Amino acid sequence: MTENKAALPRERRRTTRGLRPLPELTRDAAAQLKRLLSAELALFKAEMTAKAKAAGVGVGLLVGALVFVFFALGVLVTAAVFAFALIVPGWLAALIVAGILIVLAIIVALIGRGMLKRGMPPVPEDLGPELKADVQALKGEQP
Repeated sequence: MTENKAALPRERRRTTRGLRPLPELTRDAAAQLKRLLSAELALFKAEMTAKAKAAGVGVGLLVGALVFVFFALGVLVTAAVFAFALIVPGWLAALIVAGILIVLAIIVALIGRGMLKRGMPPVPEDLGPELKADVQALKGEQP
């Protein structure tokens, strides 16, 4: 065994002294990787928790704003009724405003129905051929 050590060049003998063996280095690298991954996961969880809290507060404030807009629209409808009441009797003004709102609701519903039909079914139309091509590619066949 001393013959092998003597056969090594002088530079090689100096560089291998004091170094830890490969199994020990591998164990340390695995342990460090585990610590790194757990630290990264903890950081990710903390960041996502903070972002979720901020998003929750933002959504709550937007819902509050929508409530105020809803009541403001009610006040505007009442103002429209009062404005028509200056021209026609109050009951007729209320009927006119209600009719306008119903016509607007019908128009919005028809537009929404058309958009919904355009989006149905919610599955991509070219999904079937794409999946078949992928299966053929995995089998090694030419499409």
